[in-house]
Amino acid sequence: MTATTISARGETLAFPDGFVWGAATAAYQIEGAARDDGRGPSIWDTFSHTPGRTAGGHTGDVACDHYHRYAGDVRMMAELGLGAYRFSVAWPRIQPSGSGPANAAGLDFYDRLVDELLAADIAPYVTLYHWDLPQALEDLGGWTNRDTAYRFADYTQIVHDRLGDRVGTWMTVNEPWVAAVLGYGIGAHAPGRASAAEVFRASHHLLLAHGLGARVLRESGAREIALTLNLAPVITPDQVNDPDLVPSAEDAEAVNRIDCLINRQYLDPALRGSYPAPALAIMDRMGGLDHIRDGDLEAINQPLDLLGINYYTPCVVRSEPGEPANAAYPGSEDIRFSGAHAPTTAMGWAIVPTGLTQLLTRLSRDYPEVGLLVTENGAAFDDVVTGDRVHDTDRTAFFEGHLRAAHAAIEAGSDLRGFLVWSLLDNFEWAEGYDKRFGIVHVDFETQRRLPKDSALWYREVIRHNGLHRERVRRPTLEAVAARAGVSRSTVSRVINGEGTVSDEFRAIVLDAVNELGYVPNSAARSLVTRRTDSIALVVSGSPAGAYPDDPLFSATVRSATRELEDAGKRVTLMLADSAEGRLRVERYAASGHLDGVVLDSTLSSDPLPTALARTGIPVVSLGRPAVSAPTSYADIDNTGGAASAVRHLLARGRRRIAAIAGPPDTIAAQDRLRGYREALRDTGHRSIIAVGDLTLASGADAMRQLLRDDPALDAVFVAGDLMAIGALRVLSESGRRVPDDVAIVGFDDIGAASYTVPALTTVRTPRTDQARAAVRLLLRQIDGGPASSTILPTELVIREST
Repeated sequence: MTATTISARGETLAFPDGFVWGAATAAYQIEGAARDDGRGPSIWDTFSHTPGRTAGGHTGDVACDHYHRYAGDVRMMAELGLGAYRFSVAWPRIQPSGSGPANAAGLDFYDRLVDELLAADIAPYVTLYHWDLPQALEDLGGWTNRDTAYRFADYTQIVHDRLGDRVGTWMTVNEPWVAAVLGYGIGAHAPGRASAAEVFRASHHLLLAHGLGARVLRESGAREIALTLNLAPVITPDQVNDPDLVPSAEDAEAVNRIDCLINRQYLDPALRGSYPAPALAIMDRMGGLDHIRDGDLEAINQPLDLLGINYYTPCVVRSEPGEPANAAYPGSEDIRFSGAHAPTTAMGWAIVPTGLTQLLTRLSRDYPEVGLLVTENGAAFDDVVTGDRVHDTDRTAFFEGHLRAAHAAIEAGSDLRGFLVWSLLDNFEWAEGYDKRFGIVHVDFETQRRLPKDSALWYREVIRHNGLHRERVRRPTLEAVAARAGVSRSTVSRVINGEGTVSDEFRAIVLDAVNELGYVPNSAARSLVTRRTDSIALVVSGSPAGAYPDDPLFSATVRSATRELEDAGKRVTLMLADSAEGRLRVERYAASGHLDGVVLDSTLSSDPLPTALARTGIPVVSLGRPAVSAPTSYADIDNTGGAASAVRHLLARGRRRIAAIAGPPDTIAAQDRLRGYREALRDTGHRSIIAVGDLTLASGADAMRQLLRDDPALDAVFVAGDLMAIGALRVLSESGRRVPDDVAIVGFDDIGAASYTVPALTTVRTPRTDQARAAVRLLLRQIDGGPASSTILPTELVIREST
């Protein structure tokens, strides 16, 4: 199949004839039935049952209960028009101990699943390894043990012997980079080990397993064999919006080195039979090359029919002399991972569809011998169930952007043969537990009810037409609802605003049209019958130097508040008030009558804006407790209690000289966290040892150096922000202090990087997105005439290896 088969048929942006449309899942994330029918424990069973390893202590014990509900799930796939379903086989179901004879009951389940799929005219795409290694093999060294690769080959033979007469497409190993780096390098995924040297050993053995498994499949007559990799274009910040920009020599070296680590370290052995030289040099420096034996690369370099591509976001880097290595990228010294300045998903991953075009065209250019298949592409968003619908417009827009990017790659000559969305179902999202939803089908984990989201219904139409509309999908308008219902715009607006002057008959007709179209009311609809502007200002005021640019939770807070307001039909204006002029501009705008209310993110205790806004008479709710003198409602987190719990945890671990790295003293949250630290020590008679940072990584490092000079005998540190804690960890490592043997350390906020540090950072988890939602709800209640009130949300101590 080539791009020459594309034609523009009418209004459709058509994909090649025979293009494969489908969805993907993984066994541990959806099956449940963790102890049924002889299944043995996997590393993810052990990991998820270890306190502090997963969000909320969630496990995959039940997940989506797909093991018992697969028949209904297949019927739903057929209703959505899927042509292919990629699922993984759970190795512990087939060989509970990772070796030896097959478990017949486990094979029987996949027999039934494959037959059900074929009866529904859905092609089964089997992934043999999606991270659920039998625990018995991990006990023998897991992927750092060469023998595991040979056990994988034996397991491959067993599965193909049973399913090979009906399964045409086989995928050996899923995302070896993730399995090795997150599982063995930084401990964020199962089995939870943290060693830079083990990363490269585990990576090589995963590749060897792929090669040995591919050889078994080929010799057994498999029709299509694939390796599935998480791949990303590595670019500089300037190239995010200008891909053709030529980087400096220093930035080009940084790009090349990281590209070797995340892309070519896997592509080149599998497709060329060799490792790239920069990757070999880093491997040698980190732990030697004794794990690479004669004949290994020949074994890995098996002929492939397809390369599976899991794409979510680009990797954005630039040269930064003196920057310590990122723990997830051993050998990345002098490189800064800056991230893309772009809209993000609920995971905080930048949404850059053009990165998929770059990736696909590069792969077809550099590795033309193999066909391409997007095996995962998708996004987590904060979905809301409204009646019998989930109007996930953000996810639909995400897919549409990436499918247009895929189409552009095909037109440029890329041999792309199919697209599988991630994921069919909301599921157990590994260390994130059930908090992040990637599915095109909503799952109520209490009742196991399945509900196709709007993105699933949209995808069904894409499949039906084998393409996209040439014009992008537009959100339904008030006029579209009125036309569908056969009523006036005013009638629709009155129904939306709860006016009692519309008959029950017409109200039902309008609401049916609203649900059918997925309409979200906006200010135009509401302003027809109310005096409100339906405009809310989200005001950021009083940022201390350096606090927001480096704060990874700030954008999540703003995004959650914005989404909650937009879901309520509000128009949101973001305003900055970081100067006297800016504060005056906000105050005048609020007093002018252009706003219904303000959500205020004010950090400084001396900020005059909360009091000034209160004088305007419009409702104001602060994200965080304002100064005592400000008569403003607020939604805050329990900074004092969270800090106290962190210090009590250190005391319970036998630590007695506990220092603190406090945040900026002029911020209320930092004052509260310092108060909690002092109260916990005062209750036990221990003295305070304090240094101050400004919430940045560099300031945490400087404060840690000061503490070591002032009190070399300290044995624990409470840090009032995770970025500062990461800086402190680096200084402790540089000074030869072992964590936690010599010095234990606890952070605050639980940013994404906290679980990726070495060792993983014990920290206080703060419900920032819940705080933003709570603030918006308090504000909306005030706007609707309710009382002004405040709320404080609890924090949670997440215990990891740093203590």
